[in-house]
Amino acid sequence: MSEELNKEIAPEPVEEEIQEATVTATTREEIIARLQEMVGDISLAKRPELESLKQNFYKLQRAAQEEQIAAFVAGGGTAQDFKPEPDPLEEQFRKLMNIIKEKKAAAQEALEVVRKENYKKKLELLDRFKALIEKANTEGASYNEFKTILQEWKEIKEVPADKANELWKAYQQYAEQFYDIQKLNNEFREYDFKKNMEAKIAICEEAERLADEPDVVAAFRKLQKLHQDYRETGPVSKESREEIWNRFKTASTVINKRHQQHFEEIKDKEKENLDQKTVICELLEGIEYDKLTTFQSWNEKTQEVLALQKKWKDIGFAPAKQNQKIFERFRAACDVFFSKKGEFFKQAKTDMTANLEKKTALCEQAESLKDSTDWKATGDKMAELQKQWREIGPVQKKYTNTIWKRFIGACDYFYEQRDKNTSSKKHEENTNLAAKKEILSKLKAFNPDNLSDDDIAAIQQLVEEWNGIGFVPFKVKDKIAAEFKAVMEPFSGVVRTGRGRQPQRGGIREVGSPREKLQRQYEQKKNEIQTYENNLGFMNASSKAGNGFVDTIKAKIEELKKEADELLAQIRELDSEDNQN
Repeated sequence: MSEELNKEIAPEPVEEEIQEATVTATTREEIIARLQEMVGDISLAKRPELESLKQNFYKLQRAAQEEQIAAFVAGGGTAQDFKPEPDPLEEQFRKLMNIIKEKKAAAQEALEVVRKENYKKKLELLDRFKALIEKANTEGASYNEFKTILQEWKEIKEVPADKANELWKAYQQYAEQFYDIQKLNNEFREYDFKKNMEAKIAICEEAERLADEPDVVAAFRKLQKLHQDYRETGPVSKESREEIWNRFKTASTVINKRHQQHFEEIKDKEKENLDQKTVICELLEGIEYDKLTTFQSWNEKTQEVLALQKKWKDIGFAPAKQNQKIFERFRAACDVFFSKKGEFFKQAKTDMTANLEKKTALCEQAESLKDSTDWKATGDKMAELQKQWREIGPVQKKYTNTIWKRFIGACDYFYEQRDKNTSSKKHEENTNLAAKKEILSKLKAFNPDNLSDDDIAAIQQLVEEWNGIGFVPFKVKDKIAAEFKAVMEPFSGVVRTGRGRQPQRGGIREVGSPREKLQRQYEQKKNEIQTYENNLGFMNASSKAGNGFVDTIKAKIEELKKEADELLAQIRELDSEDNQN
């Protein structure tokens, strides 16, 4: 058997079946639809695509379940308490996969039967081939019979893999023997070689075009079919055999290298994905839980965790050996976070229940004091109650406005009654001031150097009227007293003043004074700020309310703080004036 003919018809090794498949399905529903197509035509059910569809389905299912867990925990539950609802898509997926598995097994079994039958047929053809060669050695054989055997051989496809090489070697040996024995005339043989050469050139051209095929995997698959076609094409002339084979082999090498490079790039990308996923796990595992002590800090950290989960979903697969392991690490870190968050909110709920009881007790105390007319003592008690209120933490959102309105309503009622009372005192003090100014005017009309008895009696009467007048405004009491003393000095020898100092009020500011009113307004602003901040703590920035609503509340808090600062500045200005007087 010549070396050239051996090169011509010897089967080329076929690349191993690819281990990856491009999956175009992006939802579980699309994956189900693709599986249904495979059930309808089991020949479509190739192992690489099935494995990829399975991996993608469970990736999507895990992502959906993680969103359900996050929503459950955000609603106050814990990751441990979460129980997934039955998933009809998963049930359908498993059912279809089982059907495909059974059909593939049945198809494989049937294929093995066909292969064994084909093996028997090819053995029979080899026997016919052998008989044909023996006949050619003695009396000559029909070339048409030879072509018939070749055609029948070509039509018989798959045989058991362990028998393929031995069959092919026997076949090519008999074919060469037949050509050598027959010594066909050159014209007929050259014609046959020419037709075979044209077919092999076409195969080479198609293989060369595959270098421009964008889908590397598809190009590799097509190349395997071209190898089969090349082997089944008859021989060419001896001088052309090596040249045409080298051309086909060169084109095949290009596709094989692209295919190999493609999967090396996939491996590199998977390694990069593993590195990124490892960083995400380290970030989750490095969360400092002891610093998450407020609703706002937990909500902000939750947004960070959800962003990491989204990034995880966008990253592709890690290498197969590490993919499940890194996912379990990621899932464990997420479970720890949401579990601790659930514990915090559970404890916060308990604390808010206790806070509600404390604030309810303060409401009852404020309501018991609101009708008191002991303005100073009760005002101090009300201020103390408000201080205690601010020191108590938040209550559940549904009670916030109700309990605050109850408390501030009792406080406001007391302050309104006090303001009404102090308002009447101010009016009385101003009336007294006007009366004293009128007496001063009358006293200044007397001439100290020329006083009659009637003048002295009139002055004495004015002094008694002066002493009988009540309080004047605190700010002018010393000034009006000094003016009275100066006016009466010339009459001190003839008139008994009996005046004494104005009754003192121990430096205690009058109830209902401008400062008191400003102070109360200032406290109200601080309470409003506290209420808004408490409400903000309950809000989740990822809720349907949206970040716009949160920003509105924050802007309102800033506005109230500015108003509170202005009131505090006015209070300090009044205090400065009092110190000067």
